[in-house]
Amino acid sequence: MDPNRFAYAFSVRLHDTDAAGRLFFGHLFRHAHDAYEAFMAQVGLPLERLIREGEILLPLVHAEADYHRPLCQGDRVEVVLAIDEIRTRSFAVAYRFEMPDGTLAATAKTVHLQINRDGSPASGLSDAIREAILPYLHEDRPQ
Repeated sequence: MDPNRFAYAFSVRLHDTDAAGRLFFGHLFRHAHDAYEAFMAQVGLPLERLIREGEILLPLVHAEADYHRPLCQGDRVEVVLAIDEIRTRSFAVAYRFEMPDGTLAATAKTVHLQINRDGSPASGLSDAIREAILPYLHEDRPQ
């Protein structure tokens, strides 16, 4: 198993679905964010600590998703997360939502910008963030 692979599992719950019985589109981002929170905790940067301390703030500035097959109540899903890109002040996270048999159900991407306490963009990503996420920057990132 790749030590620099991060995966997060969940089951689609009834309250996740829309009137057609499919995962409501907005809930895909909730599950992506749950995976992101678990990832940040694993790399030593738990979001609750970052928010409480207020020195490193990483608001979401872009989100996109593509749906490849329906996700229904009871489906088990694994979210495979990788760092898609690291820029001067931001980084992109790629998410691949897979069924137990490996079938691709959805992909998503979020971009997080480091800002200062006053809301202005930071001059650059902190060394702590860059060092923590760099091992997860994959050429074969989930797309």
